[in-house]
Amino acid sequence: MLDLVAKKLFLTKGIGVHEDKLTSFEYALRDAGIEGTNIVLISSIFPPMAKLVSRKEGLKLIQPGQILFTIYSKNQTNEPHRLISASVGIAQPKDRKKYGYLSEYDAFGQNEKVAGEYAEDIAAQMLASSLGIDFDPDKSWDEKRQQWNISGKIYKTQNITQTAKGEKNGKWTTVFAAAVLII
Repeated sequence: MLDLVAKKLFLTKGIGVHEDKLTSFEYALRDAGIEGTNIVLISSIFPPMAKLVSRKEGLKLIQPGQILFTIYSKNQTNEPHRLISASVGIAQPKDRKKYGYLSEYDAFGQNEKVAGEYAEDIAAQMLASSLGIDFDPDKSWDEKRQQWNISGKIYKTQNITQTAKGEKNGKWTTVFAAAVLII
């Protein structure tokens, strides 16, 4: 049986600018270091026992032509100076034998901090609900985080976020953020 459960994953991000929308995306993948691979978008589970490694280490583990299972977010604009963001949030359980969550989020007009915290919030809410942690979705991020910390079941949340402003002359600008799973 083929084991497709990732043992490692890494985070990466990039920006691309070009007259052509697709080429702009390609440039963002180049900036992220994964342009020579075949990217497959998957749903948002952080595999049990998987280890989050550095981008540098993760890039050493891939090769041209490889199929990469990723959880990614991208956003694109050709509107000059328009702020765009792409973010992936992560929520890992304290018990590493359980799975965690990753979330994809993109927005217009949000800076890196706002978009990143929202992506983290989404992932943490999914993990909290799967672990049976009570929380009030209407509370602020800090209040929810305090509830999750008190439960002792959520180990860590984080995000990777890329933002950019649309190129001043109307070229396509792409932002890309991803969690790349290594099988």
